[in-house]
Amino acid sequence: MNSMNFLAHNRISRFNLRRMKQKAYAAAGVDIDLGNRVKATLPQLLASTHRREVLGKVGGFGGLFALDVKKYREPVLVSSVDGVGTKLKLAFALDQHDTIGADLVNHCVNDIAVLGAEPLFFLDYLGTGKLEPHVFTDIIKGFARACAENNCALIGGETAQMPGFYQAGEYDVSGTIVGVVEKSKMLNGQKTIRRGDVVIGIESSGLHTNGYSLGRKIFFEQLGYKPNDKVPGLKKSIGEELLKEHISYGPLVQKLLKKFNLVGKPDQVRAFAHITGGGFVDNIPRVLPKNLDAVIKKGSWEMLTIFQIIEQKSGVPDDELYQVFNMGIGMVSIVSAEKAEAVLKFINSQKHKAWIIGEVVKGSGEARVE
Repeated sequence: MNSMNFLAHNRISRFNLRRMKQKAYAAAGVDIDLGNRVKATLPQLLASTHRREVLGKVGGFGGLFALDVKKYREPVLVSSVDGVGTKLKLAFALDQHDTIGADLVNHCVNDIAVLGAEPLFFLDYLGTGKLEPHVFTDIIKGFARACAENNCALIGGETAQMPGFYQAGEYDVSGTIVGVVEKSKMLNGQKTIRRGDVVIGIESSGLHTNGYSLGRKIFFEQLGYKPNDKVPGLKKSIGEELLKEHISYGPLVQKLLKKFNLVGKPDQVRAFAHITGGGFVDNIPRVLPKNLDAVIKKGSWEMLTIFQIIEQKSGVPDDELYQVFNMGIGMVSIVSAEKAEAVLKFINSQKHKAWIIGEVVKGSGEARVE
């Protein structure tokens, strides 16, 4: 065999060896070729989330975002990371995955919105035993849709195939968001909230992304429903009701701040609290001064039917319900009493239902529901 033939044969042998290794990996449960084919659709899926500050393409070792510092005097980056929790069990049961990505993005947007931050970019993580193309595509579509609605670039992520690590048909997702806020405009309720301020509650769509371990136990174990069952009083099946998307309040928060917190004047919108895990009791105190309490009045808002069912049939004491669930209020805003009606009217004009649900009183930095 001459040298040219030997080199050609050697290259072919190495190529075949690589193919054998990949096939062996696929046989072990990790199909790299399938992953690459599925990921090839990402540029088209993510096009709607593009912002001019994004550099490079999705698929590199790191996402690139050139912050326009000329827009800010003292920009402060704000970040948050979260997951969707056991709400995923409903997605598995119904084989419905197009809302999960939006849930995660909107939850993260809300977490940084309470500081007054505008979302800049988002990164996701998806871990699964076996990569199912339709599931992957539906999840990414949810990410992309919510990022576009929040003017947030989806600049990268990680998809991990881990056979034997997850139950068949199951996966987990998490996401990281980065936003920015002008330091002088950053909300700090511990400095601005005053006695006599008003608490406004903004309606949720349902459980959002917290309380599902208890919610599933109540509906599927205690009350004996199946995900596709119709429950009296609910328009959709119980599974569909529980899968309703987590609302994003980010755009609303930005509009409120622009309208009511004017440069050179005292902030009329003092603070926001995202009502997630911990409900009213654990989330509102995050923004309260140590010498003030927030008193939330039961019955001051139109409670969603799903929470009425939970309250009436679960047997769980109210004290715990209002600490586990949002009970129909996904975000609260604490505002000056003199501007409360104007803020409320503005929120309603933005197609969000809202109510005055409480007030700030002398105390020790706690929230209580009465």
